[in-house]
Amino acid sequence: MAKAGPRPAAGAAGSAVRRGRSADVRAALVTAAIGALRETGFAGASAREIAARAGCSQALVFYHFGSVNDLLLAALDEVSAARMAAYSDLLDQADSVTSLVDSAREIFLADLDAGYVRVLVEMITGAHAVPGLGPQVAQRLAPWREFAEAAARRALHRSPLSRLLPPAELAHAVMAGFLGLEMLASLDGDRAAAMAMFDRARSLARVLDVTGGHLLSARKGDDRR
Repeated sequence: MAKAGPRPAAGAAGSAVRRGRSADVRAALVTAAIGALRETGFAGASAREIAARAGCSQALVFYHFGSVNDLLLAALDEVSAARMAAYSDLLDQADSVTSLVDSAREIFLADLDAGYVRVLVEMITGAHAVPGLGPQVAQRLAPWREFAEAAARRALHRSPLSRLLPPAELAHAVMAGFLGLEMLASLDGDRAAAMAMFDRARSLARVLDVTGGHLLSARKGDDRR
């Protein structure tokens, strides 16, 4: 007499199993999309390519995300969340312009090593070619602008330099320059020029920190008179 096989999960337990499997598939597709963007670029990140990397049917791309572009945006969200979590503590410790530059240099190298830059660059490239994608990519850059502005405010805390370097404007300039350096370095693999720029920026930052400190001391002396 044949033995009965395992009975299918039912009720709440069955729903939990299905949700777990669904979450696993979504996670696998997001990971595959990140890999596809990093290694084949936006043009090569097709449903077929991503599904093959995830080891599942192409239909699951559309079932879980609706479109390939929505899946690629989810991949960008995943990368951004990972970067934000990894770098928040680092930038929280930046209490001077010099330490801010040092933190930016560390983030720059980590981004290149992890391939995060390529993911962002490819999404920006795709945004120029796909109608409606640009605003969605720009929306995902907004938290980073706020993040950079908060770091700039901490670095310039109580410094007279904050009047010459408004944190919002400094954050925008830093993001633009940072993204440009990352794009160029990821394009040709040459980090030497970027490292030279960081060295130059650090020298300037030390001057700004010292000058700012002198100005602040002078202001306190005037206030006591």
